[in-house]
Amino acid sequence: MSPLVHAKLRYLHIAPRKARLVANAIKGMTVNEAEAQLMFRAKRASEPILKLLRSAVANAKNNYKLDPETLFVKAIRVDQGPMLKRFLPRAMGRATPIHKKMSHVWITLESKEKPKKESRFLIAEKAKKVKKESAKKRKAEMKPAAERETPTPSKTNEKGFLKKMFNRKSV
Repeated sequence: MSPLVHAKLRYLHIAPRKARLVANAIKGMTVNEAEAQLMFRAKRASEPILKLLRSAVANAKNNYKLDPETLFVKAIRVDQGPMLKRFLPRAMGRATPIHKKMSHVWITLESKEKPKKESRFLIAEKAKKVKKESAKKRKAEMKPAAERETPTPSKTNEKGFLKKMFNRKSV
């Protein structure tokens, strides 16, 4: 079994609820996919989590001699850190509390024995396959009618609600 690689980020000045939105989005992804997601996510928490992910990959590479292509995000956890308590002066001598929350983020990477050959971001490969299949269909349609394989009509059930519904005469 491959070793688990850990990295932690403590005292991140972002509320845990906001950081969890970004963290849950990359859970279970390969490292390359997670990095791509974090680079293009428009949340403030994505930049420090991306830095943490890259740190965990560096730990795996240097400490355990693992290949970064085989790594995936096994777990990512965001816990609440300490809270700075401040007060905002309000009307008539009152004060409103302000809570400045912090987060602790832990990430765990694991190595898969066989890397996934097809990534979610390889759209061009899928497009080529679809083009080849559609080209085969077009060639089959261009053949003369005698050479074409004709599909055999399947037996349809004559009875049923839909058959009765669509065979009604308009009243």
